Amino acid sequence: MANTLDPMDLKQIINLKQDGYSNRQIGATLGICRNTINSYIHLFKGSGYSFKELLKLDNHTLEKLFTSHTTINNKRYDELMFYFESINKARNHPGFTFLYHYTEYSQKVKDPYSYTQFMEHYHRKYAKIKGSMKLEHEAGKEMFVDFAGKKLQIVDKITGEILPVEVFVAMLPNSQYTYVEACMSQKREDFISCCENALHFYGGVPKAIVSDNLKSAVTRSSRYEAQVNRSFKDFARHYNCVVNPTRSYSPQDKALVENAVHLAYQRIYYPLREMTFFSLADLNKEIKLLLECYNNLLFQRKEASRLELFQSVEREYLKPLSSTRYEIKEYRRAKVQKIGYIYFSPDKTYYSVPYRYIGKETTLHYTKGMVEVYYNQQRIAIHQRSGSKGAYITNKDHLSSSHKQYSQWSPQYFKNKAAVHGSYVAACVERIIAALDYPETGYKRAMGVIQLHKSYGSQRLDNACKRAIQADAVSYNRITNILKNNLDQSSLFLQEETDRGSHIPKHANIRGASNYK
Repeated sequence: MANTLDPMDLKQIINLKQDGYSNRQIGATLGICRNTINSYIHLFKGSGYSFKELLKLDNHTLEKLFTSHTTINNKRYDELMFYFESINKARNHPGFTFLYHYTEYSQKVKDPYSYTQFMEHYHRKYAKIKGSMKLEHEAGKEMFVDFAGKKLQIVDKITGEILPVEVFVAMLPNSQYTYVEACMSQKREDFISCCENALHFYGGVPKAIVSDNLKSAVTRSSRYEAQVNRSFKDFARHYNCVVNPTRSYSPQDKALVENAVHLAYQRIYYPLREMTFFSLADLNKEIKLLLECYNNLLFQRKEASRLELFQSVEREYLKPLSSTRYEIKEYRRAKVQKIGYIYFSPDKTYYSVPYRYIGKETTLHYTKGMVEVYYNQQRIAIHQRSGSKGAYITNKDHLSSSHKQYSQWSPQYFKNKAAVHGSYVAACVERIIAALDYPETGYKRAMGVIQLHKSYGSQRLDNACKRAIQADAVSYNRITNILKNNLDQSSLFLQEETDRGSHIPKHANIRGASNYK
C-alpha cells in the first residue's frame, strides 16, 4: 500500500528544491521515489504559489492543496532489492547476463518491473554501494550525527554512584569538522538538544542532517524509505533543513561518522580515562578543550586542520541559524468533552476549545509553555500552559454559554436533575455552578454531586447537602467527606433535624435514613 506524504515531507521537498537540488537528488536524499518527486514539483508549480509562499502555509492548507501520495510499493520494491543481492554475487561468473537474471526475476514474482525499470533501479542502487572509491562531499550539504558505542561516566557526589553517559558525535563531511557532547541518554529530547547545540557550534545549518536509525530519530527504519520521528522532522523544519536517515544494514552510508567516533575514542576518551567528573557540565567543559585541540590537528596530506578547512571552505555554504531556539513539541490525542474542554493528562488540567468541536477527536501539540489544539491539521485553540492541577483554562469565546444554547448541558439541566434527589441537592448544585465564572467549569462537579446518590441513596445525599449548606462549605469534596464519615447521620445532626422537623423536605424518608445506621 502506498504511503501518504505528510505536510512536513512536502516542506522538505520544497526546501531542497530551493537549495538547487534536482528531482533525482531530492528523491535520493529523502528516500522517496523520483516519479513521486516529479509529480509533486509539477503540482507545486501549478498551484499558483511560489516556493517561499508554500513554506509559509500551515500544514492543514498544504494537505488540502496536495493530496497526492507516493507511488512506491514497498513490497514490490523490496522484492526487487533483495533479488539484486543475488545478482551481485554472480557478477564475476563467466557467462553472466542481466537479461538472464531479469527473466528469472520476472518468473519468481507476481508483479515484476519492466526490463528498463529493472536496469535503472539496479544501476541506481549499484552505483551507491559498489567499490571503495573516495567520495567527494559537497560543502555545507550534510551533517552526519551518531552516538558513540562506548560511554563515558560521571560520579554522583552524594551517593558515589557511577552514572554512564552517552556521547553524541556530529561531523561536517567536507571539512570533517567535528562536534562532541556528553548527554544523559539517547532519548529524543537529549538527541534533538545535541543536534541543536551542534548547529550552534558550527554557526550555521547544512541542507540535510544524516542520522543513524536511532529510535529518537526514526519511527520505522527501512532500507529504502524510513519514517522520521515527528519531533525530529519538526526540529529540521524549524532550522530550514531536512532529515535523511541512513539505510538499515548499510554501514557505508555512515562510514565517515563512524570514523569520527573512532577518532573521538583516541583523542577524547583516552585522555579522560583517569579523570573523575561529578557533573555533566564539568565533563563537557573538558571535552570542549580536547575537541578544540583535535579540530586544530593538521591532516597528514592536506597541510591544514579541520578548523581551517571549515573556516576557509565550508562555513560560507551553511544556511543561517534560526533566530529562536527550537522548543521540543510533544503530541497527544484528546476528545472534546461535553463541557467544551479537552482534558490535558500530563498536568491534569482542562483547556477550552470552540464549542462546535464538542465530541470531536483532536491532537494536542504542547511545549513547556504552550498547548495547541488541532483538528484535521488545523489549529482550533492555543493556550498558555498551566501547571495548576485541576485548573480550567478558558477562552470565553469558546464556550456555548457565550453563544446560543448548543448542548443539552446547561445550569437548568443540572438543577432539574438534582431536584429529583432533594431540594438541598438542587440548592448545592445551583451554588456550585453559580460560584464559577463560566457555567461549563462547574458541570462536572455538579454531576459528581448528583452521582453520589448511587452509593448513598437520595435521602442521605440530601441530608449531606443540607449540612454542607449550613456550614457554608458547598463543594463536591466536602459533601463526599460528610457521607464517607457518616456525619449526615450523627446523633447531633439527627437531633437538630428532629427539632427542626418543619424544615425537613416533604420527600424525606426518616425510616429510610435509619436503615443506614
